[in-house]
Amino acid sequence: MGFSEDEFIKTMKELENPELSDYEFFVESHGVKVYRKYSEESGLYQYKVIGEINVDPQICADVYMDLKYRKVWDSYAADLRYMCEEEPQIVYWQVAYPWPMSHRDYLYVRQKKVLTNAKGNTVYVVLGQSAKKEDLTDSSNVKEKSGVIRVDDFVQGIAITNSDNGGTRAFMHYYDNPKGSIPTWLINWAAKSGVPDFLSTMETACNGYKTYLNGL
Repeated sequence: MGFSEDEFIKTMKELENPELSDYEFFVESHGVKVYRKYSEESGLYQYKVIGEINVDPQICADVYMDLKYRKVWDSYAADLRYMCEEEPQIVYWQVAYPWPMSHRDYLYVRQKKVLTNAKGNTVYVVLGQSAKKEDLTDSSNVKEKSGVIRVDDFVQGIAITNSDNGGTRAFMHYYDNPKGSIPTWLINWAAKSGVPDFLSTMETACNGYKTYLNGL
């Protein structure tokens, strides 16, 4: 369980020089560029996202890792909790899909490292992937629920550092297979609007994080 040092370094390097030779440009929205690559095996796309938000990168990383706070600001997080809080963490995440589609849930391994890039800047790297049976114990497992589709093919890598204007520059590589029959319009919306909107919502959440912590 967990990720290799090379996997963290690779994701960090893509923040500076994303590997896009076999990706196509898909859309740009709110200053966020989305690229995609078609997978013959699954018939789905994997995505790489590059963008900036006007917040401090350490706060951005803290907000991304704080599951309790995410349930406050992310309306799609129907359920989100640690099954194992020690890194590499095991996270249970249930995503609310619009009616009449079934909700999806994830049981995945997540780990964060703080690295330093060639410029001497701090880079926060978070990697996640679907948990395998051998990763789980009785206490960290969540049985599949009736009416909720378990996503077991999920990979995500995120790298965050400071931008030239004092904010945060972020890179994300993302793929999942949500199974079932998902309308094309919803998949396109999630890629074209959902990801940029998520970063915009996260920026608002970062700006309110201090107030949230003071209220605990």
